[in-house]
Amino acid sequence: MEPVRIGIVSTARIGTEKVIPAMQRCRFCEVAAIASRELPRARATADALGIPKAYGSYSELLADPEIDAVYNPLPNHLHVPISIEAAAAGKHVLCEKPVALTAQEAQKLIEARDRAGVLIEETFMVRHHPQWRKARDLVREGRIGDLRVVQGSFSYFNPDPDNIRNRVEVGGGGLYDIGCYPIVGARFLFEAEPLRVVACMERDPSFKTDRLTSVLLEFPAGQALFYCSTQLVPYQRMQILGTRGRIEIEIPFNAPPDKPCRIFVDDGRVPGGAEAEVVSFDVVNQYTLQADDFALSIREGKPLEFPLEDAVNNMRVIDAVFRSAESGGWERPRA
Repeated sequence: MEPVRIGIVSTARIGTEKVIPAMQRCRFCEVAAIASRELPRARATADALGIPKAYGSYSELLADPEIDAVYNPLPNHLHVPISIEAAAAGKHVLCEKPVALTAQEAQKLIEARDRAGVLIEETFMVRHHPQWRKARDLVREGRIGDLRVVQGSFSYFNPDPDNIRNRVEVGGGGLYDIGCYPIVGARFLFEAEPLRVVACMERDPSFKTDRLTSVLLEFPAGQALFYCSTQLVPYQRMQILGTRGRIEIEIPFNAPPDKPCRIFVDDGRVPGGAEAEVVSFDVVNQYTLQADDFALSIREGKPLEFPLEDAVNNMRVIDAVFRSAESGGWERPRA
């Protein structure tokens, strides 16, 4: 099968340090070009990573007929406009999360996708990792009884005023950056949409971005709760609790690409989980798995497992969290 030739529209660090090296290990796609607003920067990055082509503008890359698809890791406020431009140029799009800043904005991507007849996918790589697949399989099999609670934690400490995650005008803040992961994880495990949400949000007095947010989501079968923060000790964990057991994902989001991951399956008989079953997974790169799955959908014409409609639903929940933080009450995701 001919590999999908991917162009990268940005020299952002997440691409150069994580996603591009992972894509270069793919079976079904290859990184063929990279673009920046400054040609010297694009060329330097291309040389450093062994990428054949470099462009000094995104439009030049999108005009290249040899490029089949693009990966868009631009700042959050540019996800929709550049992805729409790419789709109009006939390119499939793998777009960083959050795919948009609102559900209404994300809906524009569906319209662009349908007009152009291309694939557009939001990059929640965690859903491709075997540890998440195994956790969902165990829930489906009834290993922990009836799923009732999903509990998540995700935080890091970043006080840099020049860091893009701390710039409110480009879509910075904790909920967009990392809070979206527990949301998508809870939806993945419950295999349903939340009925309503309530949130408490604290904003940085200087940055105006959300720096600490706690959220409760009500699902038809149970509840999910999580906190996310950009100014706390770095930590992440997911707990999945049922009527007869518990699953813990040790490193749920930044799964290391160079060592095995583990989940713990516990029936609660021994306090502290001392006799929990440890399930280990072979070393994989979740970004590689994600890109290969995307490439296979392109080449084989199969539907994406997580289409744009799923991304819009996730944005509806995020919208509701922001509204609840303002209203102080329960908010329903709006269809």
